[in-house]
Amino acid sequence: MSSKRAKGKTTKKRPQRATSNVFAMFDQSQIQEFKEAFNMIDQNRDGFIDKEDLHDMLASLGKNPSDEYLEGMMSEAPGPINFTMFLTMFGERLNGTDPEDVIRNAFACFDEEGSDEEVDELFREAPIDKKGNFNYAEFTRILKHGAKDKDDE
Repeated sequence: MSSKRAKGKTTKKRPQRATSNVFAMFDQSQIQEFKEAFNMIDQNRDGFIDKEDLHDMLASLGKNPSDEYLEGMMSEAPGPINFTMFLTMFGERLNGTDPEDVIRNAFACFDEEGSDEEVDELFREAPIDKKGNFNYAEFTRILKHGAKDKDDE
């Protein structure tokens, strides 16, 4: 055995599994909410979310997703989507987002006097697309750089 060490052979560490600490990322009530959501999506109750489950869930919401769309959604997972993988995927998506109180405090900075006037003005400029959706990317640009003047367009 010492001869193997002398040749420089090292033992490889197993890569840490992505799911090893996923349950620590959420409190118990959040995990329960994710479990309920998972169970709603897992239409055939086999413990895994597959393309058919996604299709059925979206169809129940009045959507008619294409196979390409469903394949795109499924390709985001590195393997079969059981509950632990589902939780891991949400954890990765939510990682790096600010807690609610931080976001609330950031918005409070826009209206330091509490008059709502500055906030009202800010939301009057809020970008809404032709479908009536809020354009958060454009809103972020406005927050950072100010609204475009009508002359700039």
